[in-house]
Amino acid sequence: MIEKAEKEIELLKQYLPEQLSDEEVEKIIDEAIFSVNAKSPSDIGKVMGALMPKIKGKTDVSKISIIVKSKLN
Repeated sequence: MIEKAEKEIELLKQYLPEQLSDEEVEKIIDEAIFSVNAKSPSDIGKVMGALMPKIKGKTDVSKISIIVKSKLN
C-alpha cells in the first residue's frame, strides 16, 4: 500500500506547479517589503497583497505569513 501511495504522489507532483525554494521565497518577500515600503507589522496586509500573485500555489502561504511577520517586527 505504501509503495502504491508513493507512486500516486509522484504522479500527482507532475501536475502541481513547481514549488519555490527557501532562497526564492526570501528574495520575493524582501522585494515585496521594499516595493510597498513596509516598515512595521501594521504593513503586513500590504506586503501579503503584493506577494500573493507571485507565490500563490507555489509555496505554503502560512509559512510566508510567519516570515513576513518576523521581518517586520
